[in-house]
Amino acid sequence: MLFLILLCCHLIGAASAARALFTARSSQGAMAWVMAMITFPYLAVPLYWIFGRNRFQGYVASRRAGDKAVDAMAPKLHAVQAFPDPHAPGLPGLFPVLERLAELPFTAGNHVRLLIDGQATFEAIFAAIDAAEHYVLVQFFIIRDDDIGRALQKRLIAKARAGLAVYLLYDEIGSHSLNAAYLDELKKAGVQASPFNTTLGWRNRLQLNFRNHRKIVVTDGVAAFVGGHNVGDEYLGKSPRLGHWRDTHVRLDGPAVALVQLSFLEDWYWATRQTPALRWELAPAPGGDMPVLVLPTGPADDIESCDLFFFQAISAAQKRLWIVSPYFVPDREIISALQLAVLRGVDVRVMLPHKADHHMVYLASFSYLADLETLGVKFYRYQNGFLHQKIILVDDVMASVGTANCDNRSFRLNFELTLAVAHKGFIADVEAMLREDFQHCLRATADDYADRSFFFKTGVMVSRLFSPIL
Repeated sequence: MLFLILLCCHLIGAASAARALFTARSSQGAMAWVMAMITFPYLAVPLYWIFGRNRFQGYVASRRAGDKAVDAMAPKLHAVQAFPDPHAPGLPGLFPVLERLAELPFTAGNHVRLLIDGQATFEAIFAAIDAAEHYVLVQFFIIRDDDIGRALQKRLIAKARAGLAVYLLYDEIGSHSLNAAYLDELKKAGVQASPFNTTLGWRNRLQLNFRNHRKIVVTDGVAAFVGGHNVGDEYLGKSPRLGHWRDTHVRLDGPAVALVQLSFLEDWYWATRQTPALRWELAPAPGGDMPVLVLPTGPADDIESCDLFFFQAISAAQKRLWIVSPYFVPDREIISALQLAVLRGVDVRVMLPHKADHHMVYLASFSYLADLETLGVKFYRYQNGFLHQKIILVDDVMASVGTANCDNRSFRLNFELTLAVAHKGFIADVEAMLREDFQHCLRATADDYADRSFFFKTGVMVSRLFSPIL
């Protein structure tokens, strides 16, 4: 009997190894999985089916629900397209490539306002919810039952009791500590609340490594909020360990709101198989003149859209490339693109946190200093609390704000949402914001790794080995 069990384990290991050979994200990854599952399948096979998958199964139906919405607003969408000419002002090829990645156009007539840190963000979100007249869409990776979480809950309950349609979507892994009583109160008041249901469907029972990392609020289809904040008191700087929480959100008005709403619709349909009745008016914002691209990315994409977005932004830069990311675990292609940018004479800066909330990711970031800092990439570590914003600034041509980090998880495992804004006024605002942040940073150099102890270096390199799942 024991022999048969062991034989079955090795046969399953061989079959899983064959699958990994054809589906792994890289040749190195394929080799690692194949060797592990052939030599020690008892542990390697379960780990592979949890962490080795590279495609989110079954999301196609949700995309079709979104396609119907796009078809319904196609004439209006065409009318507000910002860059119909592939030779529009900007860096050569940048905007057309980003539009093809998003499968959506830059739209004109938008207004985007920076919301710096938690107080400004939640005040703006709560004001928009209070002013809503038809419906409210809320989606966060993390929702906590604390002061700010209950403030959100109170407003959603009030709107549902006033007769508005209120939808709340959360990631069940990110919000694992959210208690049932919090959700029960919402549902009793008429709020439609649902987890993202990553493991929905029999093929997806082990689909635990994917996350819905989007943070979205939409009110009445006319205002949207996107950025780095989740719903928790730490995002207001109330964490005793992390202190001040440096983050950025934006308020968006104009036609691009409908495309943020489209992302929510697809996720909601995946989670519930329901299609909410939403407004798709694409009305220009009063005085809005900002071209905006809405770029949803995730593991259900046919190509690695988030990774390619970063690669294209880096490759297009001619004078300046500033990246802000709390988690910096780039792949080989992104490292090469950053190196080439420096060799072109681009001012490449990467702002990272000094404090760590995820220690393995923090340690892994040290391993890239030798490859990049010694060549000319300038690394900065933010000192005034914890840095969590996700920003890319390319020359004077484009600034992006969103939910995606510069790491493998955002590139390949998370559902993310990024807003790319091609407007000099907004770019100037982002530049001013980041210059202020740089005042609270210290330069990081390759010596920060080279001068450390053997045990620290070992932790760094072990963490880097786990970078595909960090």
